[in-house]
Amino acid sequence: MSDLLDKAELAAALKKCPEWEHEKDSITRTVEFEEFMDAIDFVNDLAEIVDEAQHYPDITVRHTRVTIRLTTEDEGGVTDLDIELAQRIDNLAD
Repeated sequence: MSDLLDKAELAAALKKCPEWEHEKDSITRTVEFEEFMDAIDFVNDLAEIVDEAQHYPDITVRHTRVTIRLTTEDEGGVTDLDIELAQRIDNLAD
């Protein structure tokens, strides 16, 4: 299990993931698509990544927008696991 990142570590880590925003005890990113089915295809691809990582985000689909929320609940906030998964998600989304 990863340890909780302090404010300085989180700020440094988010420089590697500029599309992500820190919100309370999590980081979030919203990805927008042209079509609803593009968003669903992205979620299906995302499901493979998160299942492999065994670290599951909250995923919200609103028409053509997919919002991903990452946190390590056992630690009560953001850890290296979340940052590593955010980077993998960025590779998929970009």
